[in-house]
Amino acid sequence: MNILAYTIYLLITYFVTVHVGKVFYKNGRVYILNLLAGDESTTDSINKILLTGYYLLNLGYASLMIRFWKSIYSYEELVSSIGIMTGRILLSLALIHFFNMIVIYLLSNYKKSIHHHKI
Repeated sequence: MNILAYTIYLLITYFVTVHVGKVFYKNGRVYILNLLAGDESTTDSINKILLTGYYLLNLGYASLMIRFWKSIYSYEELVSSIGIMTGRILLSLALIHFFNMIVIYLLSNYKKSIHHHKI
């Protein structure tokens, strides 16, 4: 039963991580471009590095969580375990996104502060 749970869990995790990563990559470019004053080359490089780090962190975390999975003996435990483990991944995605948004906000405030002092 555990092999079935691992397979379902990893497929859900892979799909969610890749889908959310693509959305972040596409929509986050605008924020990075603004922070870098329109430097498209550097923005695209940073955005690709962030996407790669995001994938590695989330897929690595998902793989690591399998190690702590308890034995499953029924379909009820299967559904429950997959729900709990998937919830943990979704929570980690939300926390990473929240942290990134705070960093972008702080960087934009820092940039505005520097620009304001120059005037």
